[in-house]
Amino acid sequence: MTNDFISTIAAGLLAALVVFLLSHLTKRIRGEKLPKWVMPAAIGAALIGYTIWSEYSWFPEMRSEMPDTVVVLQKIDESVPWRPWTYLVPMVTRFMAVDGGKVEHPVAGKPELVETDLLLIGRWQNLQTVPTVYDCKTDSRADLVNGATLSKDGELSGGGWLKLTPDDPGLKAVCAGG
Repeated sequence: MTNDFISTIAAGLLAALVVFLLSHLTKRIRGEKLPKWVMPAAIGAALIGYTIWSEYSWFPEMRSEMPDTVVVLQKIDESVPWRPWTYLVPMVTRFMAVDGGKVEHPVAGKPELVETDLLLIGRWQNLQTVPTVYDCKTDSRADLVNGATLSKDGELSGGGWLKLTPDDPGLKAVCAGG
């Protein structure tokens, strides 16, 4: 967040410098300066323009830095009044992913059970992980939260299985990677 703030200020200063130079050039060439409103308008446009670019480039940049084994399961778009442009093109502010390359088989006799972490990633938020078990045979998933556990023999206690479709991207990534 600090980097975004510093970069936004730098964009405003760069716009001010460009307008200052243009104003002095037009005074030498045409004999008159640019109107006084050009400087604050250019600074404002630079600040807003950089902010919009930064907000929309966050998800693609974040995704490009992840390994190929990470599969995005869901993107959460947001439209809010203080960013009116998001009503035209909603902005991704958080997403849920799973790393198919980081799986474990917690039960020796049941290779269809695969354990991994569900990744919850949000802009300006710390990474959150949810321990999750996939059953590749029954196309289902259980989140190991609120006291839910998987016993040594593969029985789930304190939680429930969520039935998934066979083409669920998380199920495909985890079962193929495990």
